[in-house]
Amino acid sequence: MEKMELPKIALGTWSWGVGAAGGDQVFGNHLDVDQLRPVFETAMKHGFNLWDSAVVYGMGASERILGTFTQEYPRENVIISTKFTPQIAGDGADPVDNMCNGSLERFGTDYIDIYWIHNPADVERWTPFLVPLVKSGKVKQVGVSNHNLAEIKRAEEILSAEGIHISAVQNHYSLLYRSSEEAGILDYCKDHNITFFAYMVLEQGALSGKYHTNNLLPAGSQRGEMYNPLMPQIEKITEVMKEVGSKYHASVSQIAVAWAIAKGTTPIVGVTKPEQVNDIAKATQFALSPEDMECIEQAALNAGVNTRGSWEHEM
Repeated sequence: MEKMELPKIALGTWSWGVGAAGGDQVFGNHLDVDQLRPVFETAMKHGFNLWDSAVVYGMGASERILGTFTQEYPRENVIISTKFTPQIAGDGADPVDNMCNGSLERFGTDYIDIYWIHNPADVERWTPFLVPLVKSGKVKQVGVSNHNLAEIKRAEEILSAEGIHISAVQNHYSLLYRSSEEAGILDYCKDHNITFFAYMVLEQGALSGKYHTNNLLPAGSQRGEMYNPLMPQIEKITEVMKEVGSKYHASVSQIAVAWAIAKGTTPIVGVTKPEQVNDIAKATQFALSPEDMECIEQAALNAGVNTRGSWEHEM
């Protein structure tokens, strides 16, 4: 499998659509095709053609909305990334193929560019199901998400026995949560030509600079419950990021994204408005100095915030 060329930033669609684990429950959003079409079109104009989704995001709602847009472009101009989630697998002979077929239908395509095992519920059980997907052409490249280093290595062993390799790893990684770096996963990926996708780089908006103690995240949303109690500590970090950003004429969110790029990752940034796309595009146009990297990392370390999600285990 030849590695495809990817843009510096992937765009996330977890907050698109409503339903179980969808944008309304997690983010407090209620977004559909009409609101999101300008977002997609703005992104494509910037060359951001790598889109990340999952069946479990609104139980197909995110994929359905995204598929509406991707089908309006030549297939080769869009890179589609989506996931098999073990917790919602059916009881058939090949639940991975079944879930993948549902994704193919929602996207109106006959192949997925990057297909992921969403979490390591059972590496031995689920990883082998990726092999026939690749060999049939339904999937071009495979990745694993929320896996620790031992699980990544074991998945690679299983796949490589069939001549297939992990192309990408996708884990929660931000200034507030660097466990994949501390566990050696970033180094492993670099050594094995594996792209590391960093999701929640902006910590669901908590590191965007938009929210602070006087402007909390939406009440009643899962992200509000998670981050609002931590906002006094997070605010100290975003103030430092704002100071660093002034040197580059960059916003807080641009600093967070530029930091992730400088760490050798491909950040996944959730977008719900065209102006957010324009904003993050600027994060690819400058590079943080080593001194500024150390400054914001130290601020995050001093805050002592741990944003590990309930779905994550130790890396």
